[in-house]
Amino acid sequence: MSVARLAFASLSYVGWGALEQLLPEVRRFSPKRILVVTDPALEKIGFIQRVTAPLIQQGYEVERYTDVVPEPPLEVGEKLVSMTRQDKFDMVIGIGGGSSLDLAKLAAVLAVHEGTVGDYLNLTGTKTVQQKGLPKILIPTTSGTGSEVTNISVLSLETTKDVVTHDYLLADVAIVDPALTVTVPPRVTAATGIDALTHAVEAYVSVHASPTTDGLALQAIRLIGRSLRKAVADGNDKQARIDMSNGSYLAGLAFFHAGVAGVHALAYPLGGQFHISHGESNAVLLPYVMGYIRQSCTKRMADILNALGGNSAYLSEEEASYRCVEELERLVKEVGIPNTLGGFHIHETALESLTQDAVQQKRLLARSPLPLLEEDIRNIYQSAFIGRVTEPKRKMEKS
Repeated sequence: MSVARLAFASLSYVGWGALEQLLPEVRRFSPKRILVVTDPALEKIGFIQRVTAPLIQQGYEVERYTDVVPEPPLEVGEKLVSMTRQDKFDMVIGIGGGSSLDLAKLAAVLAVHEGTVGDYLNLTGTKTVQQKGLPKILIPTTSGTGSEVTNISVLSLETTKDVVTHDYLLADVAIVDPALTVTVPPRVTAATGIDALTHAVEAYVSVHASPTTDGLALQAIRLIGRSLRKAVADGNDKQARIDMSNGSYLAGLAFFHAGVAGVHALAYPLGGQFHISHGESNAVLLPYVMGYIRQSCTKRMADILNALGGNSAYLSEEEASYRCVEELERLVKEVGIPNTLGGFHIHETALESLTQDAVQQKRLLARSPLPLLEEDIRNIYQSAFIGRVTEPKRKMEKS
């Protein structure tokens, strides 16, 4: 039986207009110098200026860092942490997608530590986080990553990804305002939405799932399942944007506590080697990984089918689990994301290097209900390349 370990951002505001809480929350920490970490696109359209203007009017000294890139490499993290240490900030505010939020968390915590960012990486680091760091407020502008409620910061390495993880990376305040997501382009809406769905699905079948995370995950799946297509088709659909923000937030809470597994483990090398966005990396692999592990969690996959809007009432668990995989395939296709590795111009010769990098993601692989060995990982990549769901020959106990 799993024992739920629950940790959250100290305070969360979730709902249309939640951004109005930013200034009161900043006042609560009484900072003098604030670092705002965001991406250049938000700077270009004037969004960041609108957010920071009230802070400046109140007398806070605000500096913006906009050298954020998608799937940020370790070098970007090193640069930002070095700058944060040197310039003596009192608070960090992260605004944007997962990359901006992850970097903001990293800067806030490691600003008060010694050594490089690389020293704190999960796979190769030799140092551990010891201090909470600067106060941090995280404001997502996409519905997908859940970074505002998790304790990890993801960085791209030469061919894969690694993380810095500690509860001190949790936000002091998370502000989730669906109104900020209305202008997100359809393809980004699709990719981040499938990312959020993957968080919920993997959390629900995780070996660390609990009744608490089950409730969070299933509600996230319901919200995303009924709203993602609508949000992609019409970004101004207010209810769809609200559902997606709530779904992403709940999925973030679910996977923070139960963990993600095989989809993410195999997605990291896709981002590292081919610079495919994290959301699209998860999306292209989601049906193939879930189809491969299906036999180990048929009951839970039947539950996922129902949460997605299907009906397992007249199906066996086996039949419902197959239908679940089909529904995941259909959803990825209908929101416009390529459903094979070839759709991302990945050649078959790359499958072995992807396999070797994915095998190293032991932290993630350990949560899979079906233990994924090297040959399993190779088989899943091959399935994603040819576009056909396959299963292992061995049979596993069902959960």
